Amino acid sequence: MGVTITPARRVEARMVAHDWVWARENRERIAAHWEARRAARPAMFNGTVLMLRRWDLADGVLTAELFEAEYAALTALKDWGFPDRSVLNVFAAAVPRTSDGAYILGEMGPHTAAAGRVYFPCGTPDPTDIGPDGRVDLAASALRELREETGLVAPEGPDPGWAIVRDGGLMALLRPVPLGQDEATVTAGIAAHLAAEAEPELSAIVTVQGVADLDSARMPGFVRHYLAAVLSGDRAGG
Repeated sequence: MGVTITPARRVEARMVAHDWVWARENRERIAAHWEARRAARPAMFNGTVLMLRRWDLADGVLTAELFEAEYAALTALKDWGFPDRSVLNVFAAAVPRTSDGAYILGEMGPHTAAAGRVYFPCGTPDPTDIGPDGRVDLAASALRELREETGLVAPEGPDPGWAIVRDGGLMALLRPVPLGQDEATVTAGIAAHLAAEAEPELSAIVTVQGVADLDSARMPGFVRHYLAAVLSGDRAGG
């Protein structure tokens, strides 16, 4: 199945207990793969992340069941081409757009697992996103990553909804963030934020104003397909 983009009004995610059989059965291979990855990038940390076990999208509402897993297992799953189709790599991303129409992305720093790749501000959800009632606040996850990576704070306003992008073994939950400033002002502010950080997660700011700015070498498929859709005026893109 190719990349699909579906609008959603709301995302409702909650935690469930789940025995990830594939990760358990491949524990030794995963550990060896993790050590090889860490040898190249020692800053990588094997923390706990949240992954998607089951989901449904109906009447504009995405309901999702998430479970805890080791980041090492998720890394192996992605690096090996998603051999286990029973789970998905799910994450929420902010999609900032300036008042003059530029989409804001960042190039991942050399110390990160995705060094050199260009993404929207995003991160794999983790236990800090879980509320006392077991619900997972993915909107807060996206906006936290936006703030940490760029220094940007989403303005108050109507709920922008979501674009749900499926691409093989991943599901990207994209949250539009309309900004009240133009490209020059926004990028200057981000540059100042990055300069003040000892080891910023981003190594460069990337802006997209048109399809000619899409970079197939550095942008993953879900980013390119979403931007191509919104830039062409396809309302399914957001």
